[in-house]
Amino acid sequence: MVVYLDVIWLLNFLVDSLLIWMTAIFLKRNIHLARILLGGLIGSLLIILSITPLATLANHPLSKIGISVIMILFAFGFKRVNYFISGLMTLYFSTFLMGGILIGIHYLLNFDIELQSAVLVNSIQGYGDPISWLFVMIGFPAAWHFSQRSTNRITVSNLVYDVLVDVDVVINDIEFSLKGLIDSGNNLYDPISKMPVMIVQASAVADQLPKEILLLASSKNDNLDAVGQIPPQWADMMRLIPATTLGQKNQLLCAFKADKMTLLENNTVKEVKKALIVFTDQELSGDQRFHCIIHPLMASDGIIQPAS
Repeated sequence: MVVYLDVIWLLNFLVDSLLIWMTAIFLKRNIHLARILLGGLIGSLLIILSITPLATLANHPLSKIGISVIMILFAFGFKRVNYFISGLMTLYFSTFLMGGILIGIHYLLNFDIELQSAVLVNSIQGYGDPISWLFVMIGFPAAWHFSQRSTNRITVSNLVYDVLVDVDVVINDIEFSLKGLIDSGNNLYDPISKMPVMIVQASAVADQLPKEILLLASSKNDNLDAVGQIPPQWADMMRLIPATTLGQKNQLLCAFKADKMTLLENNTVKEVKKALIVFTDQELSGDQRFHCIIHPLMASDGIIQPAS
């Protein structure tokens, strides 16, 4: 049987490039086409090494692990250890996933293939595994589709729930009602009292809040100066929350304890006994569907009351 090494190398290059692309899709990372091809090129070097005196070394498991490490480094770079390890593990997951699919297709079609002429099968095998070629031809358009149009859908599966509810708040004799998003990604809470924190878009209640609180909510102002100007009745209920959120790192957020908070969801009223509120000048929803982000514990621990 004649083996066309250049064609088999091309097949492995495309497969390795597809694996890098699949890894980027699973991790929702933006990656340039040049990096995808570079990672595939590095992975395909094992085929070249297999016809050299280093063939034994190239087939060693440690060599394959080393090549995969280099593939991830060149494709995604090294930002931190967790970033690198997640990329490497996802590459292995993509590889095993593809391998399982190929083995399944082989077993599915093997009986029919064996009924055909062995000469036909051997002539195809000289250009590489026909099932792998089929997978490449299907895989690249599928990867393009998911990376361009369906990546955001993967994010939805990572959330326990995201629900819009009506929120009524009483704080320092001020009452306001908002549409809120229960977001499982909001893990902000007071480390001392363990009270969960709700983030409120200040512009939605600007006509009800004191100007000193609006100044405190502004990201353009210095928090220390703004804190010194807030009224005493607000200062008594203020808490400082360390956080990495709202586009800033290692900051202290000024939160205020709500006097009363209720959530209305599906005709069910839940009273939240312990809740803190952080006001921000950032726009939380581009389409204005909601104006506050609710901690999931507020919804899960709320006391259910009959809806009036």
